[in-house]
Amino acid sequence: MAIIDRGTATLALAHALAAAERGLPVIPLSPSKLPALRSPHRDETEPALCRGECGLPGHGVHDATTDPAGVRALFAAAPWATGYGIACGRPPHHLIGIDLDTTESPGHTGTAGSVADSLSALRDLALRHLFTIPETVTVLTPSGGRHLWLTGPRDVVVPNSASRLAPGIDVRGSGGYLVGPGSVSAHGAYRLAPGTAELSPAPCPRALLRLVTPPARPRRPAHARPRPPHGQGLVHFVLAAHEGQRNTRLFWAACRAYENGIGDSLADALTEAAVHAGLTEREARATITSAARLTSGRRR
Repeated sequence: MAIIDRGTATLALAHALAAAERGLPVIPLSPSKLPALRSPHRDETEPALCRGECGLPGHGVHDATTDPAGVRALFAAAPWATGYGIACGRPPHHLIGIDLDTTESPGHTGTAGSVADSLSALRDLALRHLFTIPETVTVLTPSGGRHLWLTGPRDVVVPNSASRLAPGIDVRGSGGYLVGPGSVSAHGAYRLAPGTAELSPAPCPRALLRLVTPPARPRRPAHARPRPPHGQGLVHFVLAAHEGQRNTRLFWAACRAYENGIGDSLADALTEAAVHAGLTEREARATITSAARLTSGRRR
């Protein structure tokens, strides 16, 4: 394990405590931006669907808390943490994160002019759907991207999505988290954009909220037999992967998900399952992206 600068770890805790004081639930993050505490169920033979009910830390965003004592306990258990994550979709703010990344356009090799500007893509969405991008808390990322913080209604669940709105625009909603300002990752520091430090997260415009929220499913009659959540079998298939078969299982499951039209909605659950199985988040998302590309022709 890399040697962690104690000053960086101390600052991460201080920033996390300040965020918790403002009502933002937090968890410690490692330099890879993943939750710093590993699952207590990682060595169990059967896949665990525990979200913290066992009382032990290591359940990712489900550990997030605003209690100062709880925050200190999490960071004490993860002295290597160099940052903190802020859980989205949780009261009182019901935070929605619009992650504007700098991504390479498909088919380009990184030459000048080949970078897709996700901020421009968001502005195009605003023009087409008649909403204004509000002034709000904005966090600058080491890669040159930015995170816009918005608040949502308490009765609306916003799912996580990757590039569903437009290339390079990810949405962090219920079950997701944003890297908090003051965090340090392996690639650099996250910091508040000038002029936004004194702002509060702005309400998400109604038109944008409709774009990031999938349409409600039709309600089944009360007498209908309940069915298991669509795609959970694929998630369990990935969770049960052993060393040497993790990537293969994830790719197969992602292909089936996209072929059945649930790839985008299941991508984060498959990623989380793959991380629990032993892959890194980067590896998992790359594999899922490859599956999406492979199956795109079959779905046309």
